[in-house]
Amino acid sequence: MERELSRIRSVATSNEARAERARKIADAIRALGPYRWVGVYDVSAELVSIIAWSGPGAPAYPTFPVTKGLTSLAIQQKAPVVVGDVRSDPRYLTAFGSTLSEIIIPILDPQDQRVVGTVDVESERANAFSDADRKDLEECARAALALWVQA
Repeated sequence: MERELSRIRSVATSNEARAERARKIADAIRALGPYRWVGVYDVSAELVSIIAWSGPGAPAYPTFPVTKGLTSLAIQQKAPVVVGDVRSDPRYLTAFGSTLSEIIIPILDPQDQRVVGTVDVESERANAFSDADRKDLEECARAALALWVQA
């Protein structure tokens, strides 16, 4: 895992275009597990907007209000949200009809603890995310921090 985290840190701080860095980070995270789709998002005061993704295609909602979806809960709580079966959660915004499990990791600005981004990982399997997955994905999100916050 250390090698993958080092790669994510290196990509996040590289001189490449931001969207390309985000795509490479999404690819690296997706390669860590049996994840069907990984999205990297910006969070502003009002909107959540896709930067890049890795997987079968663009999400149905590339931009949506911070008050919508499971992402809104991750933003409010400033903590990961794991849903084992999105069909049973009315907050789920259907990005892909085949998604059954989703985990959203908020990215916090270390200066003011404001949520500046999210990493969204989806699976076609119910209950796909273990506690170990959550911990690994949180580490990946911390490693990618430079995509949102420059030191």
